[in-house]
Amino acid sequence: MERWYGIDQVPADLTASVVTIGNFDGVHLGHRAVLADVVDTAHALGCQSVAVTFDPHPAAVHRPQEAPELLTGLADRLDLLAETGLDATLVIAYTAGFAAQSPEEFARRTLVDALRVRRVVVGEDVRFGRDNSGDRTTMVQLGERLGFSVQLVKDVSAVGDRRWSSTWVRELLAAGDCAGASAVLGRPHRMRGSVVHGEARGRQLGFPTANLATDATGTVPADGVYAGWLLWDPRHLQAAQPHRLPAAISIGTNPTFDGTVRQVEAHVLGRRDLDLYDEEVVVEFVRRLRPTVRFEGFEALVEQMRRDVVEAADVLDVPRPELLPAVPGVIP
Repeated sequence: MERWYGIDQVPADLTASVVTIGNFDGVHLGHRAVLADVVDTAHALGCQSVAVTFDPHPAAVHRPQEAPELLTGLADRLDLLAETGLDATLVIAYTAGFAAQSPEEFARRTLVDALRVRRVVVGEDVRFGRDNSGDRTTMVQLGERLGFSVQLVKDVSAVGDRRWSSTWVRELLAAGDCAGASAVLGRPHRMRGSVVHGEARGRQLGFPTANLATDATGTVPADGVYAGWLLWDPRHLQAAQPHRLPAAISIGTNPTFDGTVRQVEAHVLGRRDLDLYDEEVVVEFVRRLRPTVRFEGFEALVEQMRRDVVEAADVLDVPRPELLPAVPGVIP
């Protein structure tokens, strides 16, 4: 999938496209249904399939105090969009100036002049242009005037009348229900970030962890211990098959040690030999094992961590690791 950052990067020899527009946060199953229609329609018409998305999220510009925590950072969003079979994604820098365009200005400059759009595929609740003044009726009218057709896609419902949505995924993650979130996303929820130095307590306890930097992207699930995966490759996850390692993941402030900083840290099951500092990793959450609790003494914590590691291995259907001993005499 080609990635264009601004309309000036769209190839001049692009002849025709089928386009959809959206934030695509999380690229959940509802998004994937629309994107599948785009890809199929483009193949049928002999066009390029293109998604138009925005960075940052429009809410961060218009309502910064109410902007949602994003399920995926831009890098992961683009990787997930690529998995749908799209030919290209156009990332538009969302600014106050861009948002000031009228619906017709957006359609003419971006869809017609830049992308040579032949058909626009959008949901029934599409809004675009200054003050969100454009809707599906506007898009159809603009298409009639500017020379493209519009294909409306009905909302895809998952359970009853509840539609697949990024909001739903955030609710599930806030409750620690990563399995439920995975069912809406069609994949495990993930975070991406650099590994930074922590207080090394995990290593001293016999469970060394990769601590994600505080600027890691992706919504942080509720505090607790999770079974999941750590994906890592020395070439920044660009290899065809990066290392995918089973992990027990802890989220919280380490209350046993009176911690105050909320951390996301992943222990690769049974491994002490990994040096991941300053590397970029992806952490995927499969299932919550338990909430975060305070233990009376590190011996009780170590015993629980041993149980966590065994349970994580069972959830992930991998061999139970050899449990490593704590380093004596160094835990306060």
